[in-house]
Formats: sequence, C-alpha cells, structure tokens
Amino acid sequence: MTSPSSPKNLPNDLKSQLEGFNTDNMKKADTNEKIVLPTAEDVKQEKQHNQLIHSVENFKADKLKRTNTLEKIVLPNAEDVAAEKSQKALIEDVEGFDTGKLKHAQTQEKNPLPDKFAVLQEKQHLNLIEGVEHFDKSTMKHTETQEKNPLPGTQAIEAEKGQQQLIAGIENFDTTKLKHTET
Repeated sequence: MTSPSSPKNLPNDLKSQLEGFNTDNMKKADTNEKIVLPTAEDVKQEKQHNQLIHSVENFKADKLKRTNTLEKIVLPNAEDVAAEKSQKALIEDVEGFDTGKLKHAQTQEKNPLPDKFAVLQEKQHLNLIEGVEHFDKSTMKHTETQEKNPLPGTQAIEAEKGQQQLIAGIENFDTTKLKHTET
C-alpha cells in the first residue's frame, strides 16, 4: 500500500473529511518525554571517565624506572630513652605504693542535708498538692446561693420617677411663654 505524498492526491471523500475535521473535538493529552538526553555536564563526565580508562588500558609499564627503597632503622635518641625510663619509674612507684604510710583524714561534708524543719515544710507542701490533685468531688454537697442585692421597693421607684419628671420639666421648659416683668 502506498501513501499519497500530498493532500492533493487524496480521494475526494477522505479529503473532504480532513478539511472538515474540527480539532476542538479532540481530547487534551499531556506529552511525556520518554527519552531524556544527557546534559552537557553528564557528557563531560563521561568523556573524562573514558579518557581515564583509556589511559589506564594503554599504559606502558616499560617506561617506568626501577627504584630501590632503603629501609632505615631509626634508633631512639637519648631524650626518648630518658622519657621512657622516667615513665617506667613512675609506673613502678605507683604499683609499689604502700597505703599504710597514709595519714588518717576526716572528711567534711560540703553538701549537708536539709534540717528537720525544711523536710517538714516540704512534706506539708507535697501533701497539700496531692490533696488538691486527688480531691474526691463526690463527697461535696449541693448548695443554693442566695442573692444579697435585692431590687428597690415600689416607693423608691415612684420617688425616682417623680424626680426624673421634675428634671425633664426643668430641662424642657419653654422660656418664650414667660411674661415680661419689671422689678
């Protein structure tokens, strides 16, 4: 089967279908790149690695020169010997030390325990805290509270209303109703 090289060579019915195709009917699809090309850094590292392997493989051992290693036995100098002798003498003195020659010493307590009064106060404090934390609410009795702030009586309310009316009358008094008087 041969594929036509241009849209002009297509059959008319296929050509009309392609020309009338609406791209809005197509579903949206994300393209995922499956083949990731290496970065310039990756290529550079691979080239260096290949050069190193090539250098190792093509290395010619006949170009190396023969060398002889000289092993010198270094004896300790006089200072090292003296230091070692002083350490041995010190260790021997510690190992052979006679503890019977030591004098008896009294130890003094620098961190004394608290006195009885301080211990008693701390116990009382701990007992108080424990009593509050472990208090049994079921032993409590229900009580009704009485309100001590009663409302004023009806006479006091009537007196206050009368006083408010008097103040309102004074404040709203119309001075234009007054007659002129000469004294």
